[in-house]
Amino acid sequence: MKLRAPSVPLITVDPFFSIWSPDSSLNHTETEHWTGKENSIIGTVTVDGEKLLFLGYDKDVRKLRQTLLGIDALSTSAVFENEKIRLRIKFLTPLLPDDYRLLTRPVTYLEIGYEPKDGAEHEVGINISASEKICLDEEIDSPVVTENISHNGLTVMKMGNAEQKPLNRSGDQVCIDWGYLYLACDAPDACGRADDSHGDTKIEISARANENKPLMFYFAYDDIESIEYFGKHLRSWWNKDGQSILDAISEAAGEYEQLTEKCDAFSKKLYSDAFSAGGEKYAELLSLAYRQVIAAHKLVLDENGEILYISKECNSNGCAATVDVSYPSTPMYLLYNPELVKGMLRPVYKYAESDAWHFDFAPHDVGQYPLLNGQVYGDNQEKWQMPVEECGNMLVMEANVALATGNADFAAEHIELLEKWCRYLIEYGADPGHQLCTDDFAGHLAHNCNLSLKAVMGLQGMSIITEMLGDSAKSAFYRAEAEKMAENWMNTAVNPDGTTRLAFDRPDSYSMKYNMVWDRAWKSGLFKQEFMDSEIADNMKHFNKYGMPLDSRADYTKSDWLVWTASMASSDEVFAEYIAPLWKAYNETPSRVPLSDWYDTVSGRWVSFRHRTVQGGLFMRVLMNKMRSE
Repeated sequence: MKLRAPSVPLITVDPFFSIWSPDSSLNHTETEHWTGKENSIIGTVTVDGEKLLFLGYDKDVRKLRQTLLGIDALSTSAVFENEKIRLRIKFLTPLLPDDYRLLTRPVTYLEIGYEPKDGAEHEVGINISASEKICLDEEIDSPVVTENISHNGLTVMKMGNAEQKPLNRSGDQVCIDWGYLYLACDAPDACGRADDSHGDTKIEISARANENKPLMFYFAYDDIESIEYFGKHLRSWWNKDGQSILDAISEAAGEYEQLTEKCDAFSKKLYSDAFSAGGEKYAELLSLAYRQVIAAHKLVLDENGEILYISKECNSNGCAATVDVSYPSTPMYLLYNPELVKGMLRPVYKYAESDAWHFDFAPHDVGQYPLLNGQVYGDNQEKWQMPVEECGNMLVMEANVALATGNADFAAEHIELLEKWCRYLIEYGADPGHQLCTDDFAGHLAHNCNLSLKAVMGLQGMSIITEMLGDSAKSAFYRAEAEKMAENWMNTAVNPDGTTRLAFDRPDSYSMKYNMVWDRAWKSGLFKQEFMDSEIADNMKHFNKYGMPLDSRADYTKSDWLVWTASMASSDEVFAEYIAPLWKAYNETPSRVPLSDWYDTVSGRWVSFRHRTVQGGLFMRVLMNKMRSE
């Protein structure tokens, strides 16, 4: 990968178990949780008695020189050297989207091998340690307990809060303070211990390395209970039948070779499809984004045994199952497993169909991660709702699930609610009032042209759904409403010179019209391709060094919307030209955080937001290629 990742993924399981290196040299700084809080992992190699650092930070240990860093969709590898040996490491989290056991099993592999460079034999030992801060929130001052365990040939170290209170808190910058961290190794001579000599307890395992066989280490986290769902505590899919975490680690240990092949094949296919859709830079962006998108979710089972795929709105407010966060993430999931989109929608339906929800439009969220007990955004006040936004989002997502699965049976289960939301869009969508859209960080905006497009596409989505359900009359009705609204939009949003406005009443403004992308993806023909091409050509006149601003109000942009807008282009060359500054922004940004979707197009610095699942939206062009070929 030529792209210098702003932050390097190491362990990427879920919103709580997510550890990154904020430097491309993996031994130049402490590893950290996606929030930026310290989650220290330290790796050292002892060569003929000399101790050298290859992972994390220890001021008292000399660094081994890193010569290579490789990142693909599912793994991160690095090479380190001195005059005696060449050390190779590889982190792998097998997040295969159609295998729920692997997708949810909270185990990450670390493979470590070496080869001599000087032709001589060397005594080589590896030590891996992990800090207590991985299982304690920084606000917690509880002691930890540790345990040394032997299980099925594995040496295992366990560590966790002495006061176990699963699901005791929620929040954005909150880290887990319940459950147990596990560090394991399968070497016969592996030795584990706990060390609290420096005031920060850590667990560590040491083992002798053999140049003919790499050492295998395993990081795992058992959160015991994962999600509170309307008062009920739910566990993750991997242990739905009662499997213990020790057995899960042992199981993972026996599968590494076959999973490496599967993961390599998946990563290569992802890269190849992205390269075909948008070139090398686009393929690198998607390879870096994939693990982040997955790790912002938790998959659990509800009381009916159906999957719930719960997102955390990372680094914006910590909301759970946020509709306008799920919406941009769906292109990736529609490509790889649309059943997961259903898992995103189920909590929203359950809440919207309950007595607790009394609005005639869709909710913004279902709680604050990991507690889903009802909307928390804006204290549930009406002025902070996003009525057109969330209604349109739900309808578009449902239409895409129907198209991806070949039937609209899932939508049929909630058809009355969907029709209710359509009625709202018909009444208020053509010229939305003073309300928020998903870009709520920019504030309320009346007469929002792009928000009106959301209503157009929501109604067209309902036309698709009802047609697939065999109701041609209703399909024609919703299609006619979409056409009428689209025609009104063209008459009010377009300036005399053919450019378009941010708001219907702001002739000297501009904005990305990213919601229009579904018209091209669905081939629904509400807007002419020539108009989309001219819109993108005008957008490019507003480019700064690192891409096009979201709209005329500020220099910042959103990565997902930038790619959606670019995806409307009929030319692959124009698409590549549009997204090249995005690659450049990530490659050069001084902000060393997991991919930010909200950054400044002049400086390249992140404004806010990191580790958000909305980066699944970067997969839009690949999704469109697939839809056009079917």
